[in-house]
Amino acid sequence: MNKILREIILGGFMLIVTVTTILAQQRMDQMWGDQQAKNKELKEKRGHLFEWGNYAMFIHWGLFSHLGNVWNGKTYYGIGEWMIDVNMANANRDEYKAVSRSFNPKDFDAMKIVQLAKDAGMKYIIITSKHHDGFAMYHSLCDKFNIVDATPFARDPMKELADACKKLGLGFGFYYSHNQDWTHPGASGAPRVDKDGNPRTFDDYFHEKCLPQVEEITKNYGDMELIWFDTPGDIPQKYAEKLVEVVHRNQPRALVSGRIGYNLGDYQTLGDMEVPLENIDGLWESVDVTNDAWGYAWYDQNWKSPKQILQYLISTIARGGTYMLNIGPDGMGNVPEFVSQTLRASGKWIARYPQVIYGAEPSPWKHALPWGDVVKQGNKLYLNVYEWPTSGKLYLPGLQTEIVSAGILGEKKKQRIKFEKEDNWTVFQVPFQKPDRMITVIELEMKDSEIIVNNTLALDPETGINDLSVKFAKAANCHVYKSSWMEKFGEWKHVYCISDLNRKGNVAWNIEVKTPGVYQVDLKVRGKERPVWKVETDEGHIAQNQQSVSSAFQKRPIGWIRFDKPGIHTVTVCMPEGGQADLASISMTPINFE
Repeated sequence: MNKILREIILGGFMLIVTVTTILAQQRMDQMWGDQQAKNKELKEKRGHLFEWGNYAMFIHWGLFSHLGNVWNGKTYYGIGEWMIDVNMANANRDEYKAVSRSFNPKDFDAMKIVQLAKDAGMKYIIITSKHHDGFAMYHSLCDKFNIVDATPFARDPMKELADACKKLGLGFGFYYSHNQDWTHPGASGAPRVDKDGNPRTFDDYFHEKCLPQVEEITKNYGDMELIWFDTPGDIPQKYAEKLVEVVHRNQPRALVSGRIGYNLGDYQTLGDMEVPLENIDGLWESVDVTNDAWGYAWYDQNWKSPKQILQYLISTIARGGTYMLNIGPDGMGNVPEFVSQTLRASGKWIARYPQVIYGAEPSPWKHALPWGDVVKQGNKLYLNVYEWPTSGKLYLPGLQTEIVSAGILGEKKKQRIKFEKEDNWTVFQVPFQKPDRMITVIELEMKDSEIIVNNTLALDPETGINDLSVKFAKAANCHVYKSSWMEKFGEWKHVYCISDLNRKGNVAWNIEVKTPGVYQVDLKVRGKERPVWKVETDEGHIAQNQQSVSSAFQKRPIGWIRFDKPGIHTVTVCMPEGGQADLASISMTPINFE
């Protein structure tokens, strides 16, 4: 009897355990399912402002802003955040750190800066939490070299910015220099011993400062749009992987920039100050400056105009990317007045034509057109006309999909315009006077959202073609390569060019010609000596000339050339006689005899 009772009790206990286990497993499965759904939702939301907003504010602000490119009474031209670097002032590290004692940006107003970004039409702000000099612009508990503990300012401006962004509805994120830290022993660019002469390694820097600070900036400032790492150099991969893991754990909705290294980022960042010539697939961004530098430089007044900002922004979106434009507040925390004026002026244009920016898709042509650029929204195309035609006609090449209607967008209503198809071209009848003083937008409603175009390069009957890059040409017995250089230290320029045409090579473009006639040919070249340039068409017409070249790319006139018939023509450039020179592009401008 006792045995039977024990078996009954044991059986009941096992039943209870089994039921409890099943219920627990069901709860675990439900929790796992909920977490997976949440992760999916977070992943879908990740990068929304990046991909949809297409426009952001970058802010380089730090201890270097207090210097304004001056060290020991001397002005250094270039990017002032590199004053410790040997290529700039080669500043003594201890003397540089001592500058923090007088850094007191009492004019800083977070709400004013965020309002400027909002007025400009930008959708999120990324700011330097720590640059290569190692100075943290927030209250870091793991390193006293920060704006709260090391300066008389004694406030956390990053907290103020994060709160202001939240209040005004903008996204927020941080720049963080993860590899370089010139004032923390062991980091890249820093001494390999501490102040007492003890050896220090990158691992010491990473675990004492880098990792804890990335934990701080991703935990203490609310939701982040992205974390923008910079200059990975030769950082070991395991450290980069750890930082990505920390960001995604603490900020599951945040993107990690491609400059983390090892292709671990969520998107690609192009070279500084670079807008590509052709469409690029995937998520990517172009980072640019409002003048020539990132941080504040007292002398730098070479500002981009509102129209220039809009052109770079629209052309970046038309190539498939996001545009992040930098400002550099001064040592008192003020944004230069010219920056505020240009951003607000371009922002007013965006407010008139938001469909050109937000959610816009890249151009079906995959490259710029002679008069401007194109973006797409559903079954609508937006022609952004940078150079307004004076003839009353705008020529659009290669569009195959049927147009339902066309109109010039305005503040209050759309002005319908007439158009007709002429072979491979669509010709619009437009006003002689430019409707918008900056950039006019023509909206095309298409019969189908799948836009089909013939994207052959086109020679516009009115504007011709300007700076047609060798990247779009076929090179024979020579090579196209990308040349990048600095005008000043840190001011980058990027050009595709050919340097070996003097080895009996040639480069040829296929170009659609609508209107036969005579065109002035110019070549953009650099080098030395006086090479001879020869431009020839497939109809046998030649323009040949000797032109000297200089160390900087400049346009050189070659002569007039004629096209006898409309259609696709091949234009070939070679160098029949000597000289060391690089060819970057060709321009052809119509000659009007009337």
